[in-house]
Amino acid sequence: MKFIAFSSIRTQIMASTTLLIVALIGATVAVWAKSESKLYRQEKLKDTISLSNVLSYTYSNEFSEENWSQIRLNIELLMRENEEFVYVLISDSSNNNQIVAASPNEFQSNYIPDIVPLDVTNQAIQSQQKTIIKETFLLRNIYYANQLRGKQGEQIIEVASDICTLSGRKLGKLRMGISLKRVNHAVNNAVNQALRVGFVGLSIGWICAYLLARHLSDPVRRLQASVAQIAGGDLQHRADIHNRADEIGALATSVNEMSAALQVSFSKLQKTLDSFERFVPDKFVSVIAPQGIENIEVGMASTRKMTILFCDIRGYTSMSEAMTPMQIFLFLNDYLACMGKVIDEAGGFIDKYIGDAIMALFDDEATDSALQAAISMQQALDKFNYERCQGEGENPIKNGLPIISVGIGIHRGTVVMGTVGFTSRMDSTVIGDAVNVASRIEGLTKQYECEILITESVVKSLSHPELFSLRLIDKSVKVKGKDEAISIYELQVSN
Repeated sequence: MKFIAFSSIRTQIMASTTLLIVALIGATVAVWAKSESKLYRQEKLKDTISLSNVLSYTYSNEFSEENWSQIRLNIELLMRENEEFVYVLISDSSNNNQIVAASPNEFQSNYIPDIVPLDVTNQAIQSQQKTIIKETFLLRNIYYANQLRGKQGEQIIEVASDICTLSGRKLGKLRMGISLKRVNHAVNNAVNQALRVGFVGLSIGWICAYLLARHLSDPVRRLQASVAQIAGGDLQHRADIHNRADEIGALATSVNEMSAALQVSFSKLQKTLDSFERFVPDKFVSVIAPQGIENIEVGMASTRKMTILFCDIRGYTSMSEAMTPMQIFLFLNDYLACMGKVIDEAGGFIDKYIGDAIMALFDDEATDSALQAAISMQQALDKFNYERCQGEGENPIKNGLPIISVGIGIHRGTVVMGTVGFTSRMDSTVIGDAVNVASRIEGLTKQYECEILITESVVKSLSHPELFSLRLIDKSVKVKGKDEAISIYELQVSN
């Protein structure tokens, strides 16, 4: 869940929008800074070139008259009034470019000052161009009037202009170093202003991205919760997402339609399962198919020790001859429903109907429930007979019909529960010697004129034998199909 939370739609939208805004702001700031830097430098160069040309023309007269003191005074005034000027040098071309006037004064009388790189100095002195502009850096700290005017490594612009006579003869060279601190400061201010504007834009964009992400992700999360609820089995649940005409609304509609279709299909499947359980008891399925009925195959089997109860109507053949097929059909349904309800309430389950006979199984460790079921079946039969024979004109099939009686035989032993048949038609069954014995014991009820007979294995498995009235009928009776004799008991039903 943690991973899902970090990769949610809301997170992805906000992250993507934030990255996009940051990229746009970064590009804008870079272009703005470059544009501002270029603009400030162009203005500075334009002003510097104009000043250089004016000073070169101004100093040409003093230079011709070698009025060095006046030139030096003018340079001093220029340095005092313009703090951006780092140095001003005037060299004499006729004297090997010796510096005749300089500010700061320490460079006066030098030929090649150690202010800027040598190539910059050589280009300024030797170039044939009237004005040369070069962006360079200082090689040392420059002081003027005991104050630091330029730091080592600081960026400057050097403008070198020829000092010429009116006839165009070159007299010397004027070199001025102008600091770029103000330009850089102005550029930094522009960048900072751009960043502030960008931060405001980022904040607004982030808020908008959050609102957009929330608008898109909240319905998706609700839809995810609805799908999880439906997947958990609540097929009546519907996604509560309305008033959306986009893909999310269409998806919610599809989910609701899917849920409705699943509900219908599941309802049909549940009805099918309920119907299947009427043919194959749930206890039987739990034994041979613990992983579900969808996994039942032919040949699946389980060996268990169970109590088998057989119940058969006495004189059924002669009774059915006096009834129409419809009367027989209705009678059997009423009778089997009466007996089946008692067996079910006692904890047993009916394995199969064999005509009018009932074969029921009890999976308990003790046989008490099977005996209680047999007693209750006889009592229920008495009530069934009374209602059937005392009927009034509403149902003529019941009127004047004979009283029926049944014989019940119970035996306990090992059986095999499984499926038989082939892929397109299979049936559940219980087979084993214990089943045959139970059927034979039920048949002996006619011979011994008893309603209920049980074997010694049933008696030995009782947890509370004192609750039942038992009478030994025969210590050693031979049951058809078995070599060994067994003891049988009558279970007496108290009125």
